[in-house]
Amino acid sequence: MATQDGSEEVIMETVDQPKVAEPLVEDAEKSDEGSTSHTDAGNATTQDSSISNGDDADDQQEKVDVKIIWNKNKYDLKIPVDSTGATLKERIHSLTGLPPAMQKVMYKGLLPEDKTLREIKITNGAKIMVVGSTINDVLAVNTPKEVVQQEVKADENKKEPLCRQKQHRKVLDKGKPDDIMTAIKGAKERLPTVPLSGMFNKSGGKVRLTFKLEQDQLWIGTKERTEKVPMGSIKNVLSEPIEGHDDYHMMAFQLGPTEASQYWVYWVPAQFVDAIKDTILGKWQYF
Repeated sequence: MATQDGSEEVIMETVDQPKVAEPLVEDAEKSDEGSTSHTDAGNATTQDSSISNGDDADDQQEKVDVKIIWNKNKYDLKIPVDSTGATLKERIHSLTGLPPAMQKVMYKGLLPEDKTLREIKITNGAKIMVVGSTINDVLAVNTPKEVVQQEVKADENKKEPLCRQKQHRKVLDKGKPDDIMTAIKGAKERLPTVPLSGMFNKSGGKVRLTFKLEQDQLWIGTKERTEKVPMGSIKNVLSEPIEGHDDYHMMAFQLGPTEASQYWVYWVPAQFVDAIKDTILGKWQYF
């Protein structure tokens, strides 16, 4: 185009260029998303690696293999050595169906519930005896009326100390046996591994008590003979400190429904009284 002075004016036309920046932004966002996805995946992998594989904590504990014997049946059991006697009873319940409250668990005497197997010194291969009846067995047993009457009569007799009664006085007046076992007043000990000896029976003869836990029997031995009494047949165990000798007791095993069926033993060391009762009757008593 010509101008007024005759020169030509050059007109530049602007050509629109395609916008490329916006797709680059979208690509960047996609890239960021992809990067975030990889990061999340990495975090997921890290989290997954920290998840427990579900192994039981007991697998990390020291265990002991024992054999449970109940009602002529034998059960193999592996249990942490730091488990308590109460925990062992729960495991026995799962094996036998025998409720813990109805179990007498014995290992060198009645097994304490509050101590660990390590403290009781239970080792691999130990045989643990269990005595007890299921609830159905107990409900099937009716307590004879004579037993109830005898218990009432025994309570009446307690008004006067047993050691003052004539039938017992004639034995106690003989004095202590010459081979009497040492007694510890106020102490509680588990049954010794040897028989309890150095005691008198009602006739004044020497008597010894042997607790055969494997057979669930109490052996009452005298010079003449040995009576093997099933512990389950003993209805009750009575005891009373001897006046003037409180570290020794007189004790009766109720072998039948009447007073005449009580077997009396004199000069029983006080520290074994509770262990004898628990071993024979258990901590659950229905008579």
